[in-house]
Amino acid sequence: MNPNAFDQDEGFDPEDDDVARRPSKSALKRASHELQALGEQLLAMPDSRLADIDMPERLRDALADYKTTRSFEGKRRQLQYIGKVIRSVDAEPLREAVAAFQLGHARNALSLHEAERWRTVLLENEKSALTDWVAEFPDTDLQQLRALIRNARKDAAAVPEQRNGRAYRELFQFIKKAQEAAAPAKDAAGAPVPDVDEDA
Repeated sequence: MNPNAFDQDEGFDPEDDDVARRPSKSALKRASHELQALGEQLLAMPDSRLADIDMPERLRDALADYKTTRSFEGKRRQLQYIGKVIRSVDAEPLREAVAAFQLGHARNALSLHEAERWRTVLLENEKSALTDWVAEFPDTDLQQLRALIRNARKDAAAVPEQRNGRAYRELFQFIKKAQEAAAPAKDAAGAPVPDVDEDA
């Protein structure tokens, strides 16, 4: 009996098995696009953040070259090159750095929206809003906050030619500072610290 008869009956071909294990053209193209997208995300980060990321000089140079390239076609080719360079390195630390940056960016945007919301409610309904404010920010200088609200209202009530918006901005800055001061305490509250008996 032919020793390969069983394989032939089953339609098994060792070469076909090798082909099946190789990634398809579409899978390779998809991976290439993903690495280029990662390159674009790195390019969207400020230089100060990029400097903190551990990466090969070849990749750092490729990113810097992209930023100095002016033509559309040159940028397209450089982005392909960046994807090719990333393919030759461990991309996971790069992905983590991008994710951390984007999370921080999202938190900043959320914080600004929250400050705008506070400013609106404090101006619209000072009495009830102040009660909520003090519950969340108990260390606030209420006298200063009330003065800022009063000044912002006066400015808003003035005729458009006489408005300067300064009080409105000062109120916003006051709210932002209160949020920033409270942020470490909120983060710490998320992870309770066990009581320690100092005399023990």
